[in-house]
Amino acid sequence: MQEEPNPVKDYLFEYIEKSSTIQELMIQKKFDLVIDEIIHNCYDKIISMGNKDEVVGVLATGMLHYLLTNALLNSQRKIDYQGVALDIVIPDIKTLEKDSKKTLLICIPKSSDKKIIDEKISQLEKIQPDKENIWVVLSEDISLNKKTFILSKESNSFSKIIFEIAQFSNVTGANKFKILRI
Repeated sequence: MQEEPNPVKDYLFEYIEKSSTIQELMIQKKFDLVIDEIIHNCYDKIISMGNKDEVVGVLATGMLHYLLTNALLNSQRKIDYQGVALDIVIPDIKTLEKDSKKTLLICIPKSSDKKIIDEKISQLEKIQPDKENIWVVLSEDISLNKKTFILSKESNSFSKIIFEIAQFSNVTGANKFKILRI
């Protein structure tokens, strides 16, 4: 299934491809600095491409896909499972079915409407009984009863997400290769 072109993703991956520092930081496994550089250099342009929540959601998804792939952390993205759209599943659906404690769901709601976000979380809680294994990526700080990461230029906690995912994977044993020793 071919994904339709997206100007945010196109811009992000074009920037990554042209940047010599990102390649170097990836080799050094400095994923937080990769995120910081992308946000510093791409955020303003990407925000101008459409609805802030939606474009930040696409940016977060694109960066996570790129970083998880390069960190060799197993993940699945954009999955429909039991009628629920899942943004990112770590490591995969099979693990969720076998042992939900070892599975992380990352929700990227593409909205700042608390009601919409709560609704999405409540759908996820029906398939992920371990509620602390549902993390949310937002474009602004909204008080939720979940671990959240904010992707914005002002208060960016998103840059720590790969290390937190690696830590989760190492602790739960989901990362068979232990690529990221934290």
